[in-house]
Amino acid sequence: MQIILKTDIAGLGFKNDTVEVKPGYGRNYLIPQGYAVMATDSNKKVVAENIRQAAHKAEKTKNDALAIAEAIGQLELKILAKAGESGKIFGRVTNTQVADALKEKGYDIDRKKITIDEAKVLGAYNAIVNLHKDVKQTIKFDVIAAE
Repeated sequence: MQIILKTDIAGLGFKNDTVEVKPGYGRNYLIPQGYAVMATDSNKKVVAENIRQAAHKAEKTKNDALAIAEAIGQLELKILAKAGESGKIFGRVTNTQVADALKEKGYDIDRKKITIDEAKVLGAYNAIVNLHKDVKQTIKFDVIAAE
């Protein structure tokens, strides 16, 4: 079953992509939730027209994302976490904490666009920020012990 996505869906595709999905997933979840429409000829023409009209707007969005990526790539974030004497963190560092640290520096980035590796001990780590479908930036952050 072919559908046209109305929003970005992780692991499936981006907005306005035509993708092949199993019929039950399309009929019972994606279409009723408003995430997709059937890929009929008329819907394909409407999407093609929307893409054509939004091309210059998309270019501006991509340029903005590139500018933000350039700026946050230079940042070194410090995240406080409670830790034991061995350096092991109580709990773990989450993408929400990274998003909050970025917000303190003046960059409001949604936590859902940030992926981090398991950070369970004190030290330096990397996080990947997905700013645009073509723009990803790796940022460095240090996990330090909170007093």
